[in-house]
Amino acid sequence: MGAVSEIPASDWDRCSNPDGGIPVDPFTTHRFLVALEESGSVGPETGWQPRPIVVREGGAVVAVAPLYVKSHSQGEYIFDHSWAEGYARAGGRYYPKLQVAVPFTPATGRRFLTLPGWEQRGRAAILQTLEQVAGQNGLSSVHVTFCTADEAQGTGWLPRVTQQFHWHNDGYRTYDDFMSALSSRKRKALRKERERAQGFGGTIRALTGDALRPEHWDAFWTFYQDTG
Repeated sequence: MGAVSEIPASDWDRCSNPDGGIPVDPFTTHRFLVALEESGSVGPETGWQPRPIVVREGGAVVAVAPLYVKSHSQGEYIFDHSWAEGYARAGGRYYPKLQVAVPFTPATGRRFLTLPGWEQRGRAAILQTLEQVAGQNGLSSVHVTFCTADEAQGTGWLPRVTQQFHWHNDGYRTYDDFMSALSSRKRKALRKERERAQGFGGTIRALTGDALRPEHWDAFWTFYQDTG
């Protein structure tokens, strides 16, 4: 398939959210992935070319996977630039590569989306398809990022262990409670940062839904690019 938008939402969401109701993982829903396509966040110009996998049995969709052809390693939060450099030094062409992922979203969740009862067969069909596509097109590699531990087992693929930093509230009732648990050096640095932020001379307003206008998104994009 050329895009998630080409797949009926009902077919996709029966696999991504087999229990119905409010999605446990909103990032693999049809509407979220299609929003990335319609907004231009993914596509040829951004280096995230959608190529979702669809597995059918008797004409019915039984499994899907959000697959992208990547021409770089940006927006994945699993950095493999050293792999790409090493591959190039060995005389190979690392890009394009295949990436099963939710773009720009370092949140763990299911990546092999199947109907109930199709977990093993659907997953096997997706893995076989990925290996065939990579082999037939001479691609360097296939990556599945931020999948569940269950999905990572039994694939026969090379696992990669990485780390994330998460903040947990350790019984802090106020910001001062949190500060009291830090060293003097860290407290001093945080106070300076807060003073600088509070003294920027503007106001902060929270915008949601229809209050977010195109100019807000344009400004956000500029700020986001500056972080890189």
